[in-house]
Amino acid sequence: MTPWHLLIRGQECYCGYPTGRFPLRHGADRRLCSAMPNASSAAAGRYCLAYQTPVQDTRCTDRKFLTTKSKGFIALSSFPGAGNTWARHLIEHATGYYTGSYYFDGALYNKGFKGEKDHWRSRRTICVKTHESGKTEIEMFDSAILLIRNPYKSLVAEFNRKFAGHLGYAADRNWKSKDWPDFVNSYASWWASHVLDWLKYGKRLLVIHYEDLKQSLIPKLKEMVEFLNMTVTEDRLLCVENNRDGNFKRSGAKQKDFEPFTQEMKDLINRYILTVDEALRGRNFTGLPREYVPR
Repeated sequence: MTPWHLLIRGQECYCGYPTGRFPLRHGADRRLCSAMPNASSAAAGRYCLAYQTPVQDTRCTDRKFLTTKSKGFIALSSFPGAGNTWARHLIEHATGYYTGSYYFDGALYNKGFKGEKDHWRSRRTICVKTHESGKTEIEMFDSAILLIRNPYKSLVAEFNRKFAGHLGYAADRNWKSKDWPDFVNSYASWWASHVLDWLKYGKRLLVIHYEDLKQSLIPKLKEMVEFLNMTVTEDRLLCVENNRDGNFKRSGAKQKDFEPFTQEMKDLINRYILTVDEALRGRNFTGLPREYVPR
């Protein structure tokens, strides 16, 4: 839910969602009122109040399939647990078009990702989710947004999804069993090879770091939309910002605070991080965020 804003000045009432000229962020802000036309500073301070109420901002919720087949076949590629579903939510709400998927996930379809049921090669979607790597799978695409997330966070997120679904958390018994070390030994190498393969075989890449997208949502989302050869209105971007989380953000009680990574695991993952960082810089991309290494 996002805020519907109500502005009362004297006997006048203005209401609506935030815009570039009226970007309310808090419950009441007299400074905003003082900027209203024909409002004296004294009157603004005494009579002007701004309220927020939780009403869904619907300016960016309409989505559809492309009316004509896309000229470019674009992948939204990531390692599992790197925020692909979140990125799809942002792209769909910014552009108004569905994203597709190399797979079919009924839970995602039921939550509004209607491109899940469309054949991934239909070209009716603006881009196609994939976790695949390898020369053949990569060269099928004309270009790709390569989404990268800190492997420590990605591994935890994917382990949670594997044992508790998109919105749940793995139980203590899962973390304490051999499932967790086996998972790390297998998936950590995949995190690295996924990026390395796309750097090697990808024809045209836009590299987006999950952490940068969280920190600078609108600028990074604009980069992604431009890469997809789309334009968006400022109103739609503001709506996306107000609906930024989507339906698949884990909430509620998290697993107990503990360090799931042994030193041996950290040594392994850190080596992969350094390898990927070097490969990115070797291709003239920005290296991994500093928070990745070493741990």
